[in-house]
Amino acid sequence: MGAENKGADAVASEGGSDSKAFLATESLGRLMARLAIPTVVAQLVNLLYGIVDRVFIGHIPGVGADALTGVGVCLPIVLLIASFSAFAGAGGAPLASIALGNGDAGRANRIMANVVTLLVIFAVCLIVVFALFGRSLLGLFGASEATLPYAWSYLSIYLVGTFFVMAYLGLCPFLLAQGDSKYALIAVATGAVLNIVLDPLLIFVCGMGIQGAAVASVVSQGVSAALTVAFLRRKSSVFRVEARLVRPEGEIVRPVLALGGAPFFMQATESLIIVVLNGTLQTYGGDLYVGALTILQSILQLLFAPANGFTQGVQPIVSYSYGARLFDRVKRAAKRLIAVSFAFEFVCAVAVMLFPASIAQLFTEDAQLVELVGEVAPVFIAGMSLMGLQLGMQSIFMGLGQAKLSLAVATVRKIVLLIPLALVLPHFVGVWGVYFAEPLSDVLSVAFCSTLFLVNIRSILSERALEKVA
Repeated sequence: MGAENKGADAVASEGGSDSKAFLATESLGRLMARLAIPTVVAQLVNLLYGIVDRVFIGHIPGVGADALTGVGVCLPIVLLIASFSAFAGAGGAPLASIALGNGDAGRANRIMANVVTLLVIFAVCLIVVFALFGRSLLGLFGASEATLPYAWSYLSIYLVGTFFVMAYLGLCPFLLAQGDSKYALIAVATGAVLNIVLDPLLIFVCGMGIQGAAVASVVSQGVSAALTVAFLRRKSSVFRVEARLVRPEGEIVRPVLALGGAPFFMQATESLIIVVLNGTLQTYGGDLYVGALTILQSILQLLFAPANGFTQGVQPIVSYSYGARLFDRVKRAAKRLIAVSFAFEFVCAVAVMLFPASIAQLFTEDAQLVELVGEVAPVFIAGMSLMGLQLGMQSIFMGLGQAKLSLAVATVRKIVLLIPLALVLPHFVGVWGVYFAEPLSDVLSVAFCSTLFLVNIRSILSERALEKVA
């Protein structure tokens, strides 16, 4: 209690000198709504980059089904590019927010400057690797002779926007870290709306087909990146990137990459999972089943996006309050975060299980594909009804700078459970084994994460643990 009073007094005394003190002083319910609503909307509109592409591509006359499957084969590489932005941005932003709560704006700026350097390095390396080996990788990822031309047409153009993806996905978390969720929304939403306008124009009116969808994505991402950088450079921002700060510092880079390891691992292994699932489905079912998985992955993204937006919006409150030693406020925010995340995921998962075919029709007019999705979606989606618990708890681990615990949760769900199950079960039940693997891994992973959270949360919310992070 003494530490908590000390933190509250420190925040109150800074008052006007700390423009972000509202993260520790404003009414919790009001602040959660203020920050979370824009981030939920931002997550949904950000999701439109991929979803809108797939909706329009799936309706290209004559070749829609093959083109949609081709884009689905590109998804592992698209996710991998995004995962490297999370490696730097999602790892650095919570640490910067904790530093701000601790009254150390200088360290917060050094963290963001190092993140900028990491994003540039990652972008250069990814462009070179995928430009040289992308076509071969698409074949390994499940592209057939019919779908490979569409996959490469999309990916070869999408790679041009790698720097843009890195900039807006890697730096938007720093807008959230200082409580500026509305600016993050504006940056992402502007690009998404532009993408919605450009997609039909380039795909159908200009006759560019799948290449038009890729061009629309690159242009839209460029606009989002430019706005993100502009908002971080405005006068009221606490972050100031100077040339002298951009030089990589080991004491900054190491904890950033350690904490960013969990979101990186979650997204990067998502690529590996899609590769495994696509390959298994191609072996046991063929292109139709790979196309169904593309739609199912899109549905999963729709399920995760709002909950991810909510947890990202609340996370800066957790991080800043933790740095300010307001441990009771952290506990109250954590309870609300977990409750809302669980309730939302449960309701949405049940809705998808009840009306899978109707949702599938948003992505394709192919009757066989719609029928297949209608059959397998209720099984594939079932475990998502509990995943809100894990999303909430893992976000809290991230917000409190707990790199090892976050990474453990990510590793167990993807590597220990889902991939082995997806490889083994089809030997016993055929193609349905792929669809059973997802809910089984989800349920077991939630149980593991809940155990870790209950065992460790008390010790994490202490002065001793904070000193190790800050």
